Amino acid sequence: MGHAVVYLVPVGAKRFELYSEPLDESHGPVRRAGIWHRLSQRLHERWHDAVRAARRDQSSASLWLRMREWAVRRTAETIAEQRTLWTLRHCTRAALVHPSDLSASRAAEERDRVLAAARTHHVRWFVFDTVALVVSGLLALLPGPNLIAYYFLFRLIGHFLSWRGARQATRAAWDLRGEPALAELGRLAELPRDDRASRVDAIATGLNLPRLAAFFNRAAVPARS
Repeated sequence: MGHAVVYLVPVGAKRFELYSEPLDESHGPVRRAGIWHRLSQRLHERWHDAVRAARRDQSSASLWLRMREWAVRRTAETIAEQRTLWTLRHCTRAALVHPSDLSASRAAEERDRVLAAARTHHVRWFVFDTVALVVSGLLALLPGPNLIAYYFLFRLIGHFLSWRGARQATRAAWDLRGEPALAELGRLAELPRDDRASRVDAIATGLNLPRLAAFFNRAAVPARS
């Protein structure tokens, strides 16, 4: 596979996370013919519609609908959290953009630490979700779609892909580059969310990473005022 760009994002005192963004569809994806591509595009659009619907106010909805929308929101969050590792699973070369106040050797150490922790984390959850999927199979006796089984199946696949990405990343060739904006982001991590919000948004815009602010606010502490 081609070249990936990964950011080493500081999210607290001596805490870092790996982050990347997919190429936005507005950049004009290459058109491909074929039924598989059309089906993929249709499913992609339906998924985004489902996520937008799940984020609306559901206070008056039934318990079953609220549970379903919670599962959709949680799945969307999981995709956002694991996207970087999924991207790396076929990567043979990658660029690591790290805070400029870290040396290249220190940045490489932090990258390796994050990847090692990810391999352990995703193996453990893969085993747990495998067991949970088997147990949830008992719900197949009940009428209607087994949403709980689907949820654990998605989690199982996601953790497997993340583990593969973390493993492949250790085999890839890496180019390292310091970025002053990430160093500033590290200093903002300790501030309350409201106090740092405008500057975080500005940094995300300057780096051309429109989803970075949302990721940073989920990962950085303290999360709120």
